[in-house]
Amino acid sequence: FVPSALGTREHWDAAYERELQTFQDIGDAGEIWFGEESMLRIIRWLEKHEVPLDSSVLDIGTGNGVLLVELAKSGYMNLTGIDYSPSAIHLSEKVREKEGMSNIKLKVEDFLAPSAELSGFDICIDKGTFDAISLNPDDAAGKRQQYVRSLGRVLKPQGFFLITSCNWTKEELLNEFREGFEILEELPTPKFCFGGRIGNSVTALVFRRK
Repeated sequence: FVPSALGTREHWDAAYERELQTFQDIGDAGEIWFGEESMLRIIRWLEKHEVPLDSSVLDIGTGNGVLLVELAKSGYMNLTGIDYSPSAIHLSEKVREKEGMSNIKLKVEDFLAPSAELSGFDICIDKGTFDAISLNPDDAAGKRQQYVRSLGRVLKPQGFFLITSCNWTKEELLNEFREGFEILEELPTPKFCFGGRIGNSVTALVFRRK
């Protein structure tokens, strides 16, 4: 991967400052990463597997927090969102307030250096955060390894990890998370055809911590 500003905190701080201003001006929460279908895909999987509504859920890199709002509307009660950008958490707090979802917990946290209290989750969800880390100009490979270590710390044994990526193929993600995680399922995502070959623009996988 070519290093990119998309992998820096400065980029996301600035982006969420703009989205926060837009939300305050017109009430628009901003971009939904990978679209609404990606949120529905996650919720459908949780419902299909009858994941208890009181399961503890961590949204890694929550951004505007819209995924957590949708999970709350679906009945999930133990929801936490973290982001290393204070602007993102400020925005997600505003969205939470507008939607009346006071039970959603939001915290400024760097997932690569999680606090001790960030642990024991039944489910962790990533929608683009691992992608962004992979583009960091400063030792992206080392940061990916730290991400996997952090995930092992915060997720319970036998806990589920749902990841959506536009940068990584299934095979590459299996390799990245080979230490301590096993693949359970690949979720269906939109397909495209180019040059006579069919592929997926997005990869969505469910892992279980060993």
